[in-house]
Parts: sequence; structure tokens; C-alpha cells
Amino acid sequence: CWSDGLQTFSHFHPLGYVLVVMLGAGVAERSGLFASAIRSALTNAPLHLLTPFVAIIAMLSNHAADAGYVVVIPIAAIIFAAAGRHPILGIGVGFAGVSGGFSANLTPGALDALLFGITEAAYQASGIDAGWSMNIAGNWWFIIALLIMYVPVIWFVADKIIEPKLGTWEPSSMADMSSYQSSDDPLTDAQRRGLRHAALALLGVLLFWVVMTLGPGTPLLNDGPDMVGAPWYSVAAPFFKSLIAAFLILFLVTGYFYGRAAGTINSGQDMVDMMTEAMKDMGYYLVLAFFAAHFVAMFGWSNLGLITAVHGADVIQSSGLPLPVALGMIVIFAGVLNLFVGSASAKWALLAPVLVPMLILLGVSPDGATAAYRVGDSATNIITPIMVYFPLVLVFARRWQRDFGLGSLTAMMIPYSIWMLLAGTALMMLWINLYLAQ
Repeated sequence: CWSDGLQTFSHFHPLGYVLVVMLGAGVAERSGLFASAIRSALTNAPLHLLTPFVAIIAMLSNHAADAGYVVVIPIAAIIFAAAGRHPILGIGVGFAGVSGGFSANLTPGALDALLFGITEAAYQASGIDAGWSMNIAGNWWFIIALLIMYVPVIWFVADKIIEPKLGTWEPSSMADMSSYQSSDDPLTDAQRRGLRHAALALLGVLLFWVVMTLGPGTPLLNDGPDMVGAPWYSVAAPFFKSLIAAFLILFLVTGYFYGRAAGTINSGQDMVDMMTEAMKDMGYYLVLAFFAAHFVAMFGWSNLGLITAVHGADVIQSSGLPLPVALGMIVIFAGVLNLFVGSASAKWALLAPVLVPMLILLGVSPDGATAAYRVGDSATNIITPIMVYFPLVLVFARRWQRDFGLGSLTAMMIPYSIWMLLAGTALMMLWINLYLAQ
């Protein structure tokens, strides 16, 4: 295994997916597109639907990587304060959406590419031929359902549990807000013009991809005569494989047109610099990927994953637990493990070589194994201090209430975490029941 160390690392499947997507996302983020789009959406939130609106925007902002934490959470506090509600409540709603709802969204993104790359590596290392092929849209319907379920959960916890405990907010207790000035300012004319140009670019990219997918004889549809009667996912396989390139092009094009109109991109060199900065931020991930790649390879070489999977499947089968209950236990286990190991990819690199083949033997596809893991992984993000953005969220809160400490933030987020974990577990069990009923 170590004699092929270079090939093991360079052929690690998540590596290419993540780096390619982040090249585009780096331009969209550093041009200001993500921040302006989030600010525009939040500042126009209807007051009577403020909590669910912020929760939705927070979950959708996960495609923007760090921008969700840096932009959504502090602006949510400002908007809640402007509506006469406690700004700490806004921070809780934003944090629950951005981090607790880390796997809930309307479309796949970089996280899907990252996790499914590890899933594919674990599947190939298992030696089991289940006829499965990886695409980052494998959990698409599930993450949509997760978002739909999380919105009322966050809404209920915020308005019925947290807000009564916070009491009435006294603006006189607010800390110095000078550092929020730039976030609180309305969008400039240049930023609004940039958003309009980015929206037109978005429509153009989507139209191009629709034509390339649905047009006769197009390369993104397997519509040859040999595919007559084939299942839809086989026909659409080229489309799914193109999604990595689609996200790269989408982020690059929209980020470029936004930047040109807003004045943040003046030349091609500016785009190169933005992509370079994005790759600098991936240094930690590259170190993690190096060790994860070798761990997965050594795990496959040792056959421990397959052996553990066989014994694990035997234990679950002999225990008499229904498969939905077993998946529910996996969700809860991932949630508990997340309290001690923060990185989603690091945990999945450890668990996937065992869970993926084990669940295949029980009739669950690698897509289902990935879905069960990501529910538990995200729900407890908001109550573990080892979460890298936890101190940042605490700083945001202390700007509004100086005596707000680490224990206060953790206590506020525990109800969100418990209810989201229970809701996600219930959805996973219902999902597998529907799957087995087919």
C-alpha cells in the first residue's frame, strides 16, 4: 500500500471533486457574489415569516462555504433586532440553519462531492459488486426533504422554546456595533447591478445545461438505441457525471459577471488571484485527504472493512432490529461521534469503509449509507465547542450581549440539536421504509 503512496493520494476520489468545485466557488465568494446575494435575501425577509426565512437562507448558504457563518449569522442578528426581536435569537436561528442544517439544501454542492467521493472509495475498496455508480446527486431528494423538515423544527424551537427564555431585548445592553456597520449598510448600486448581471449569467448557464441535456443527440443524455427501456438514472448518467463541471462553470461565470459589474474583478488576473486564494484555503483539506486516502487504501487492503461489514450485518440481522431502526441507530451514533471529531470528511473516511459494505449486504445502497451518516453528522455541529466556527459565533453573540458566554451559547443550541437530530432520524427511518416498500 505504501509503495503506491503517490498513486493512492493522487487517485483519491474526493480530491479532484472538491478542488474543482472550490476553484469556481473561490471566485464567486471573493468577488462578493455570495455575500451580496445572502444580504439581499435576508434584508427583504417578511417580518411575520422572519424565522423560517432566515432558516432557509442559512441552509442554502452552505453552498457558500465560510460565507454562511461569516455573513448569514451576524446579519440574522441585525434583522431580528430591527424587527424588535432578540438579536441572540437571530444568531441561534442562523447558526442552526448554517451548521445544524449543514446537509439540508435544494441542490447538491461541494459537500456532496466530498462525501460521495469517500463513499465511492469505500465501495470500491469493499470488493462488493452491487451495480452502484457514484454521482453527487445521490442524496438530492433526501437533502430537499431534510430542508423541508428542518424549517418547521427550527421555527418551533426558536419561537416557542428559545425566545420566551431570552425575554425582552434591551437595546441599551447592546455592545459596540461599529464592526457591523459594513454588514448593516444597504447594498450599493454597483452590488445591485452585479446581482442583476449574475442572475442573467445564472439563467444562461442553466439554459445551456438544459439544452446540452435535453436536446436531441446531446452529450449529457444516454439516449442511444441500446438504452431503450433502461432506467432513468442510467439514461441520465452523463448528466450526473457533468455536475462537477456544471458547478465549476456556474460559480465561475456568475462570479465573473458579478465582479465585473460590481467592480471587484477588473481583469483576468483578478480571477486567477481569487482561485489561488481559494486553493490556499484548501491546504488543511489536502493534509487531511493525504491521510484519509491512505487509511481507506490500507483498510481495503486489510479486508477489515469487509470482515467487519459481514459481522456487523450478522449482528444487526440476528438482533431482530428492523432495518429502519438500525439506520436510526447509525444516525444517532454519527451524531454522538461528531461531538468528539469535528471534520465531516474525516469521520466519514473512518466510518464509510465499514458502513457502506455492511449496509449493502442489508440491501441499502451507498447513497442511503451516506444519507444516514450526514444527518447525524450535521445535527450536533451546533453544540460541540470543537466546531471551528463556534468561537466566531460566540463573538457575534457577545457583540449584542456582553455577558453571553460559551455555556449560554451551548445551552441555547441544545434544543435545536436535539429536535433536529430526532427529526432527521425520523426522516431517515421513514425514507428507508418507503425505499423497502418499492
